[in-house]
Amino acid sequence: MATENSYFVSDLHMFSRRSQSHLHEDEILALAADAHTFVLGGDIFDFRWSTLPSVAATVDASIEWLERLVGENGHCKFHFVLGNHDSNQRFVERLGGLSQAATNLEWHEYYVRLGQSMFLHGDVADRRMTQRKLIESRTRWQEDEQRSPIRHLLYDSVVHLRLHKIAATCIHRPRRVAKRILVYLEDIGHGPASGLQDVYFGHTHAPMSEFEYAGLKFHNGGAPINGLDFRILETNLLEAAISY
Repeated sequence: MATENSYFVSDLHMFSRRSQSHLHEDEILALAADAHTFVLGGDIFDFRWSTLPSVAATVDASIEWLERLVGENGHCKFHFVLGNHDSNQRFVERLGGLSQAATNLEWHEYYVRLGQSMFLHGDVADRRMTQRKLIESRTRWQEDEQRSPIRHLLYDSVVHLRLHKIAATCIHRPRRVAKRILVYLEDIGHGPASGLQDVYFGHTHAPMSEFEYAGLKFHNGGAPINGLDFRILETNLLEAAISY
């Protein structure tokens, strides 16, 4: 029987060679079996760096994984917030179809607010970004294709040398990230004055727990990638959704 537990997870980057998401799938399934609400916060899948034969094959595998998760946990309400790596138009179309068929799944293109908590992917932390700029940025990902084998090897080298960890910890410093996200939240009308208290996000791959800035608390679970820290975040919410 479901409890009032709720969780947030992002940046699994499933089907990419750098992902170690398979080490956490049992935990995700176990938590979903005991949850009232589960938010999937973007980049759950990775169409650009997938090791499967094609984008179409990755879309099929992604939908099958979601069908299993949602189908086995009918008591749990799932919210899927798109990230840049899973904004591929072919996946979005299939995701829309699945959400119509599964009454316990909703998808959100940019964010979902549940009560006093906001859930978004976090790519607005890369620079000062408004909703208009985010839409422009995401458009470039809609028709994105898999990268060549050579570029896969180059990416593997980046992970092997731990350069991705430098980017996560040095480029995405907590205060800078929180400040940029706040710019976006104010632009969409969900700043601190709206009663918002907690912001859950991914993208930066840099864990953050209750980092306080401008009256808000920011949370990030990291990413299950070699050399990085990762955890599934427990949240406190049970309210109607406001999304875009």
